[in-house]
Amino acid sequence: MTMIKFKNENPVRNRERMPYFADLINDLFDTTITPDFRRTTVPGVNISETDEMYKLEMAAPGLEKDDFKINIENDVLSVSAEKKSESTENNDKITRREYSYSSFNRSFTLPEMVDTDKIAASYNNGIMKIELPKKEEAKPKTPKEIKVS
Repeated sequence: MTMIKFKNENPVRNRERMPYFADLINDLFDTTITPDFRRTTVPGVNISETDEMYKLEMAAPGLEKDDFKINIENDVLSVSAEKKSESTENNDKITRREYSYSSFNRSFTLPEMVDTDKIAASYNNGIMKIELPKKEEAKPKTPKEIKVS
């Protein structure tokens, strides 16, 4: 007689073997059962660097420039936005009032070479652009030729 012993595994561990299946099921139920207002979104950010500055572009459509708040504290740049709206519809016997609220907050640790006094921001066509100029000592120097005497 041969005895085969099977190891009892934690059911949570079995899900780790099929992460794609678990993600598929979660996505399916999240979109069909959970209302959209419970989902949170954070705007996508592109960060680029030139010799003169860093550029941060954040996609945040549907907002106004007054909805944004940009702060710097302890070399951390915080960008947040908050939008509230309310609509009321009155008919003969029905009054309908709807509220909408959305917000986000993103924080970025600034490198020491950023000149925080010269940071500029603009918002146009749903894109928040923040320019983070580098300090003069951090900018690359042009090569200097020294003549031998």
